[in-house]
Amino acid sequence: MRYSTTPGYTGARVWCRVVGEELSSTARTNSGDLSEIWRHQLSTPGVPQIIDAYCSDGRSTHQPRLRPRSEAEIAFVGIGPGAGHWLKEAGPVGAVRIRAKMARAVEPATVLGNDKVDQALGLAATAGRFADEDLLSILGHIAESKPSGQLSPRMATYR
Repeated sequence: MRYSTTPGYTGARVWCRVVGEELSSTARTNSGDLSEIWRHQLSTPGVPQIIDAYCSDGRSTHQPRLRPRSEAEIAFVGIGPGAGHWLKEAGPVGAVRIRAKMARAVEPATVLGNDKVDQALGLAATAGRFADEDLLSILGHIAESKPSGQLSPRMATYR
């Protein structure tokens, strides 16, 4: 589990203990005394507890920068912002087989076009859907959906 720390204590030795529903961190201060330096709500694996104010460079650590390195990663991120959103959300929640799912997303993008796959990836990220068949299920739902105002033949029959 990851927790942010106050400026000046990154890399320092700290002692942590659970106090009720919080994690208390104690460290040696500049004066040599031991003092509590911060508290966080307890977290679970894959859900970091990050306080933006603790980031000394002013950047939020909630949204990591994407740095695609391989051709497969570049192709996936090239689908669009929904793909980037999916990737940023998949890691912290502990999604498994991310590389395989990325490769499987690139395949329908070449057939259906980036826009639809990007929309589906964005919806999957927002809904927290990272299982093996989720992307294809969402793509199927998008394909079956009618624009608002358009009726299916069954709904158009009136008596």
